[in-house]
Amino acid sequence: MGVAPLLIAGTHVSAGTRVKIEFPLADLYTYGPLAMPIEVIRGRLEGPTVFVSAAIHGDEINGIEIIHRLLRQHTTLRQLRGTLICIPIVNVFGFINQTRYLPDGRDLNRSFPGSERGSLTSRVAHLFLREIAAKCDYGIDLHTAAAHRNNLPHIRANLDDKETLRLARSFHVPVLLNSNNRDGSLRQAAGELGVKVVLFEGGERLRFNEHVIRIGLQGVLGALRTLGMLPARAAANNLPKPVVARHTRWLRAARSGIHRIEVKLGQHVRRGDRLGVISDPFGAVEDEVRSELDGIIIGQTSLPLINEGDALFHLARFDRVSSAERSVEATQGLIDRADTQMPDVEPPTY
Repeated sequence: MGVAPLLIAGTHVSAGTRVKIEFPLADLYTYGPLAMPIEVIRGRLEGPTVFVSAAIHGDEINGIEIIHRLLRQHTTLRQLRGTLICIPIVNVFGFINQTRYLPDGRDLNRSFPGSERGSLTSRVAHLFLREIAAKCDYGIDLHTAAAHRNNLPHIRANLDDKETLRLARSFHVPVLLNSNNRDGSLRQAAGELGVKVVLFEGGERLRFNEHVIRIGLQGVLGALRTLGMLPARAAANNLPKPVVARHTRWLRAARSGIHRIEVKLGQHVRRGDRLGVISDPFGAVEDEVRSELDGIIIGQTSLPLINEGDALFHLARFDRVSSAERSVEATQGLIDRADTQMPDVEPPTY
């Protein structure tokens, strides 16, 4: 049986081809045209259709580099079965302005499924869902932390679904969060169409975090292998064994001041441990920030200037904290070898 024809944004993509598409969006108010860049790679043999998207929030750029390097795995991708749709910059408007949002001030990842007659953000959401996500079986959505925050690499997904859990585990990140779908998110809207979506989080906005990029690239390739789109390989012994967290909590500042962080991402902390200190500019008044639970730090603020109520540390709780520690340590070992390629990934060619 031949591979079924595929129409993406008005372009027919045949089996065994690799096509770049400029998906027209609303013009700029200067009458300049704007387009969402897409690259579609189709194998000659049948297989799943998967989208990999980045920069739904326009200032989250680690995912752009992950897709950049993925598309340059030429030898590997020549073995592809099925269809891979790569969208390195979904929110082109936000990317140009180095901001999370679109010009109308709305969050694209809270605007799905969108509407062809709604706001600008709603129209972009509608186009993406109709022209790309709805034509896929699986999706991988790449994100970083929001402004002035940093995230440990982890996966957020509906882990109660066995197929989604299998896909999430293939990333070999230390932490998997069983996360409910957010209203208006791409993950929710695609899920309602039967598309299994995992969300990869890691690093900071407007920064290239090299270890996050390498782990993300490894994860995407691992997912494609798990789905049978790329040939399977023997599992590397040094890859972390992910653990599932079903509960997380943000610790918030009890007062305003200047915050000195005393812990790091991925660190295991116990209830009552000191995580930092908030002081006045003179250091005459100091309030300790102490953990309210046992867990692993998966996110934290990177801004020392704190207002009362600001989120400081994001902690994930585990049934077996020791397993989570070992998983984070294994990931840290890969990060420390920054001068080497991640296993199972060919060097990028430019």
